[in-house]
Amino acid sequence: MRTSRLGVLAVVTAATIALAGCSASGGDESDAVADAPVVMKVAAVTAPMTDVVEAAGEAIEDGYEIELVEVSDYVTANTIVNDGDAYANFSQHVPYMEEFNAENGGTLVEVQPVYNFVIAFYSKTLDDIVDLPEGATIAVPNDSSNLGRALKLLDAEGVIALDPDVDPYAATLDDIAENPKNAEFLEVPIGSLNAAYEEADLVFQWPSHIAALGLNPEDDGLITELDDRFALYVAVREADAESAATAALKRAFASDEVREVIESNGTIDVAW
Repeated sequence: MRTSRLGVLAVVTAATIALAGCSASGGDESDAVADAPVVMKVAAVTAPMTDVVEAAGEAIEDGYEIELVEVSDYVTANTIVNDGDAYANFSQHVPYMEEFNAENGGTLVEVQPVYNFVIAFYSKTLDDIVDLPEGATIAVPNDSSNLGRALKLLDAEGVIALDPDVDPYAATLDDIAENPKNAEFLEVPIGSLNAAYEEADLVFQWPSHIAALGLNPEDDGLITELDDRFALYVAVREADAESAATAALKRAFASDEVREVIESNGTIDVAW
């Protein structure tokens, strides 16, 4: 039986986050594989993303190891890969990655789809979206890719109407053409939307975060959506996209071990 090749790094510091051993993307990769395993640090923010990284660590082939790097936010997950302090991350969909690249001069690329997930709006006080009160407070993400998705969902449900000339995936609050409930919008980072759940009438949130409140989209979501555009991917630097190490990483993240983790979670679906 294969032993685990996963190391877990619970606290991230500049001194410990660099790639262990020989570089997985360096020119001496073949020697590294022959002499010692190439260790690839893979950043993730929260479960089930961290669970998937652990499963990939169990599945990774001989000559490679995966070391989970748990970080507190999605910007850090991207920054440490872009700066070369980690090899890959599993924390985002492609629109979010593209937004990071554009704003930070990043060179990240998606290399392996892993899972898709149901997104939802939740409410502490409402049982049905039709009961949304006049002047309701609606908490939405403050990053453009997730904000557009949230507004598109509200538009589809008739809570608002977006400008028909605007790409709904790129919509901002300025693109709201009709707001019949005179709702007020709070733009909040994804990681802080759970706190907004206590005060706002309606809150958009990922299932991986709302689970901390004991909620899930199937049972508690007032508006739900599953959109393949927002499947979560493994991302690496463009310079590493075609390396042997990345090929091994892709196979690990599309393994039976990872599939088992995904299929055991009712809020996510296999994306490959």
